Amino acid sequence: MALANTLRIATTAIRRNKIRSALTMLGVIIGVASVIAMIALSSGARAAIDQQIQSQGTNVIYVNSGSFGRGPGMARGGAGSNIALKLEDAKAVAELPSVARVSPVVRGRAQVVAGNQNWSTSVEGVDVDYFTIRNWPLASGESFTARDVLVAEKVCVLGATVVKTLFPDQDAVGQVIRVKNLPFRVVGTLVPKGQGQFGQDQDDVIEAPYTTIQKKLLGITWINQVVVSASRPDAVEAAAVEITQLMRQRHRIQTPDEDDFTVRTVEEMAAARVEMARTMTLLLMSVASVSLLVGGIGIMNIMLVSVTERTREIGLRMAVGARTRDILRQFLAEAVALSVVGGAFGIMLGVGISTALTRGPLGWPTLITSHSIVIAFAFAAAVGIFFGYYPARKAANLDPIEALRYE
Repeated sequence: MALANTLRIATTAIRRNKIRSALTMLGVIIGVASVIAMIALSSGARAAIDQQIQSQGTNVIYVNSGSFGRGPGMARGGAGSNIALKLEDAKAVAELPSVARVSPVVRGRAQVVAGNQNWSTSVEGVDVDYFTIRNWPLASGESFTARDVLVAEKVCVLGATVVKTLFPDQDAVGQVIRVKNLPFRVVGTLVPKGQGQFGQDQDDVIEAPYTTIQKKLLGITWINQVVVSASRPDAVEAAAVEITQLMRQRHRIQTPDEDDFTVRTVEEMAAARVEMARTMTLLLMSVASVSLLVGGIGIMNIMLVSVTERTREIGLRMAVGARTRDILRQFLAEAVALSVVGGAFGIMLGVGISTALTRGPLGWPTLITSHSIVIAFAFAAAVGIFFGYYPARKAANLDPIEALRYE
């Protein structure tokens, strides 16, 4: 029999029992849809993590005060404790050969008032290089200058969320806002940066000279963080090691357990999220694989029933000249057709689920690629071949005479 004739006979056999065929394909549809949705979720999560890494800046290293280690006889504060870092530490880090730029950071929260609008937001004190390190360009106006930092000038740059809240219908540049009743002149606004590494709104922030925030707003002498840019992308790890060694030397720390600071690169911060996304993907893919397995078993079961029901038909075909391979190919084509058609519907369902996850209230990031569709379709075809071969082989090996006698 020609291949076209084989496909025609297989299609006719499937159409003869539409309800049974549809129920048989249901397992494959659910399995393939699950594969598509899980791959889309995984790809979307990785793309979101990559975007967040890029939003953190270029070759960035964070040095935070405090450590989760425990020294002999005492407990260290958690990362972010404000007892360890001094401005001199930031200046010493800036002298390292693998470091290109450094910015001290002090931060707090404050109620901000502009006209009849008020907003509680994060207030950060930074140096002039901070925006270059974080790869954060201005949307309008200009940044504060080194002189502003030197004299602790009361000027600031606003994040996009703060601009929308305090100045929804006017230009923020040149306006005066009050931060804890201290007047600040807005000299610039930042382009939107979006969600941060831990889900926070990076645009809900006011940036000002660190000397101003340190002396006039918070009244402290320490700093919370040092943000560092390595000289080259391939020097990030080396710079992190050098910074760690320098900080231990400056703080007279003998063992890592006594560290009163934390050095983290952006890649390290993202590694945990990547690993969690990978684990969840493997777990969900296992569930999808079970669905495909169930669908494949359903196909094999229905094909075995079909062989039994059509025993006399098989015997008649053999009697008029059909060869063993013709019967094998006919039933294998039916099994593959069931799985491939089910796979096609599963792909459409999977794309629909992925789109709903992104546009729905959950807002999960998904990314549908041609690669994932090809993989899902290949899985569906493989299921049809694997689980359809045994029934097809059983049909092909029937004795023609016994088949014609079958009632």
